[in-house]
Amino acid sequence: MECTINWLPAAGMAFSAETGSGHLITMDGAPDGGGRNLAPRPMETVLAGTGACTAYDVVLILKRGRHDVRGCQVRIEADRAEVDPKVFTRIRMHFIVTGRDLPESAVERAVKLSHEKYCSASAMLGKTAEMTTSFEIVAA
Repeated sequence: MECTINWLPAAGMAFSAETGSGHLITMDGAPDGGGRNLAPRPMETVLAGTGACTAYDVVLILKRGRHDVRGCQVRIEADRAEVDPKVFTRIRMHFIVTGRDLPESAVERAVKLSHEKYCSASAMLGKTAEMTTSFEIVAA
């Protein structure tokens, strides 16, 4: 993988990232750090990427198990260290999985497999953060 990051000086502390797959992401800093609050903070994008990584796994695992999954939302709350480097110290992920006749055991297994085996972003953040997961199933 590769990524190129460019500072956008006219925007204060904004940055654009071009990914190796050709996509653009814009990030900005908080106003108290010279940013203009025009885009997510870099650490927010780390958290969002982790949520997408694990949701991807959960959906894929359920689909491969031939379950009728129709939606997957992950709500994440995170705490950070108070001193630099302000790494994530605790991350709570709550999955809301929507589908028809989804067995609780299948959803629990998918969340566990993602968290413990497949999601590389979770694995990295788990080196500094206590991570917990929970889930609920909504009938479609």
